[in-house]
Amino acid sequence: MSRRLADEMDGRGRLRESAQELRQAVLSGGRELEPVAAGRAEDISAKVDERTALAGDHTIVALAGATGSGKSSLTNALAGAHVTEPGIRRPTTSTTSAVVWGPDPATEVLDWIGVHRRHHADSEVERGAGLDGLVLLDLPDFDSRETAHHAEADRVLEMADLFLWVTDPQKYADARMHDDYIRARRHHGTVMVVVLNQADLLSPADREAVVSDLRGLLERDGVGDVEVLPISAKTGLGLESLRSLLARIVAEKEAVRARLLGDVRTSAEALLDSVAEHDPDPAGILDSRLVPALSRAAGVPTVLKAVEADHLRRANAATGWPVTRWVRHLTPDPLKRLHLDGGRDGSGGLGPSSIPQATPAARSAVDLACREVGDAAGEGLPRRWAEAVMEAAVPPAEQLSAELDGSVRRTGVQQRSSWWWPVVGILQWLLLACAVAGLLWLVATFVLESFLAFPLADVPTWYGVPWPVILLAGGVAGGLLVAMISRFLAGFSARRRRRQVAREMEQAISGVAQESIVQPVREVLDRHRSTREHLQRALA
Repeated sequence: MSRRLADEMDGRGRLRESAQELRQAVLSGGRELEPVAAGRAEDISAKVDERTALAGDHTIVALAGATGSGKSSLTNALAGAHVTEPGIRRPTTSTTSAVVWGPDPATEVLDWIGVHRRHHADSEVERGAGLDGLVLLDLPDFDSRETAHHAEADRVLEMADLFLWVTDPQKYADARMHDDYIRARRHHGTVMVVVLNQADLLSPADREAVVSDLRGLLERDGVGDVEVLPISAKTGLGLESLRSLLARIVAEKEAVRARLLGDVRTSAEALLDSVAEHDPDPAGILDSRLVPALSRAAGVPTVLKAVEADHLRRANAATGWPVTRWVRHLTPDPLKRLHLDGGRDGSGGLGPSSIPQATPAARSAVDLACREVGDAAGEGLPRRWAEAVMEAAVPPAEQLSAELDGSVRRTGVQQRSSWWWPVVGILQWLLLACAVAGLLWLVATFVLESFLAFPLADVPTWYGVPWPVILLAGGVAGGLLVAMISRFLAGFSARRRRRQVAREMEQAISGVAQESIVQPVREVLDRHRSTREHLQRALA
């Protein structure tokens, strides 16, 4: 593979990569990019596809300049024939004229540009040396008072491969040319040539001074490496140098890719104003006040209170004195009242809970905490990105409320009986059995001796206390004492259970915060980072 072919393939690859990076930047940036710049980038991407798909191997050179700069005279001089009318004699000054060198008429290229006035340089004089493939466009004056004239010039300049700026000793410092055209295309310095026409009107010393001053202006425009040629379309001064330069540019066949690459870079630079120079640090997005605010709004304190009460209620039911356990049926089930009983009534526990709605103060605290997350995450970002971050950080209140309620319902507030509850329960029944046995023993003894006069042996005693009394009193006292101790222990385990559920709910609420607030914010920041990286690679 030849060196030239390798360089050409490398240039094409670099252009494709830069254009693709620009497309990806527009896709990732979306509506957060400045609309005009984003639309321009989309147009540039489409233009790259269209221009590189055109048949032929032409180089489109646009002669652009102010009124009276001699563009048409220069076109005729380069063509070696009268192909366009100069000055006010031009019949339609809002129309672009084209001169094509080489056997290929460049029909597809000129149709794409929209140029219909065409001249094909086919005589030996017109053909020139090494200009085959050159398409020279004589544009209307870009400083014309007629809107149609400079609009046509601007339109064609957007589609040309190389800019040939034509000026003269009187207008070479014209602000319109430098500010609106050359400086705006500073990324296209490799596809620019500046011609100082009518240089024959200057002495050699003045000519050198004007050219030097013009080069200084171009350096301030950001295109200091541009070739500046003093010529005269009238006398032929410098004309061969211009032809040789154009022949070299056409032969190198790099103008198309250089121009398109300049377009891509210009567009990417314009879009850089829509992103920040650095990405915000996402590490501290989750504000310390967010999860507590969400917990209060979700009614977690109410749920924890119900969890503790339910634990005590179930513990008392399992370990309390069996004679008084029926009292628990008179107290409401705290978790069932909140629809968090896990379907103990057979309903399956589906549907929303009955946790009281968040108070206005709790809702305001959530909104404030979310906005603080958005402010912190969007600090330093351009306005559109900061608004997108804030929108992501403040989800709809109804959606957030439903997700918080779901996270609370999915948290396991129910707990199986503690291992010691059945043990104490068996002990209570044994103590109750002792009390009942003692009571029956006393009743039987009283009935048999008092009413039936049935002779009985002496009731056994223990340290002078009859065993029936010991069984009855011991069973009742023991049951009450065990119930009191169990209630005391149940209080400790209830508080421990409350702390356990509090940790689980904090994790669940934190998960909602991550999924509904932090993750959407991170996605916006990731898009911002991706957009900036794509633009930087497009500029590389």
